[in-house]
Amino acid sequence: MKRIFQFIIVLGLIVSPFFVQAHVKWFTEVAPQKETIENILSPLFISLSIIAAIVLAILTLIIPKTTEWAPIKKADHWLSSFRKYSRDILKYGTAVSLIIQVFSGTLFAPEFHIGSTFVIVLVWITIGLLLVPHHLFTKIGSVLLLGLFIHVTLDNGIFHMLDYGFYVAIIGVLLVGNTKFEKIGFPFLYLGTGLSLCWVAIEKWVYPTMSLDIVINHHVPTFGFAPTTFIVMAAFIEFIVGYLLVVGILNRVLGVVVTVIFILTTLVFGMTEIIGHFMIHIVLIIFIVEGVSFYNPPIKMHKTRIDQFIFVFLNFIFVLSTFVLIYYRFA
Repeated sequence: MKRIFQFIIVLGLIVSPFFVQAHVKWFTEVAPQKETIENILSPLFISLSIIAAIVLAILTLIIPKTTEWAPIKKADHWLSSFRKYSRDILKYGTAVSLIIQVFSGTLFAPEFHIGSTFVIVLVWITIGLLLVPHHLFTKIGSVLLLGLFIHVTLDNGIFHMLDYGFYVAIIGVLLVGNTKFEKIGFPFLYLGTGLSLCWVAIEKWVYPTMSLDIVINHHVPTFGFAPTTFIVMAAFIEFIVGYLLVVGILNRVLGVVVTVIFILTTLVFGMTEIIGHFMIHIVLIIFIVEGVSFYNPPIKMHKTRIDQFIFVFLNFIFVLSTFVLIYYRFA
């Protein structure tokens, strides 16, 4: 194992300089132009907000019934048998994600380019530690990963790094493994990933010109909708997925649907999407394997179906409004 660890680091240090110089672009180079709050809160936006809140509230009544269906019960039982591998999936998936990133000359996201050999060394040491099948090495690697995240945050600002806050959740899960806090790890991962997806979705409303450029230049199918309308709707879908994770409604069936949608985006954006979202794919796989049986979501505070319906409806409107106002204020 020691020789494998040394080989990975040496090989990484040899090949990394050739990839660091590569210029990896995000999906658009259009300068961000903030939309006015009046245009963001359009009749379409308000209508979709109400519709989304109603649909989500109805899900609280439907999803519990679907879990009683025989095929879903069988699938749940089969997927539950893989739970013992969840932490390994997360750990090794994180290592693979870092390998993909460092080969492209970036860290955490395509816009964060690695600027020094020292950072390259730290990334490869982190990768090597995560690949060692012992929880102490995993903890050391996660601490180094936290240090790298702080380093990138200092260079780019906290506001920018909120898009990638799920990495903090991943680090938290890896740190609490084999400790008395182990049980809070995956709920924290759900919460962190959900909030990150919600945060990222707001960008499409506040800076719609960037999303519009992507739709036009990459020939993204809009399914008959006007590009501007499609962008608003797409942002709602992303926000809803994040919200489902936070409140604990996203079960395995919805998790599979969301994972398939994320995978299909690779057909449009190719390698850039893989570099930027590979870690999200790993997290979604974990959601499918784990389900929500270990998670005591906020919705469980309310016992009756009608209370849960009202809670989800009002809470969605509140969370959506809060995110939009905070993002718009500090964007």
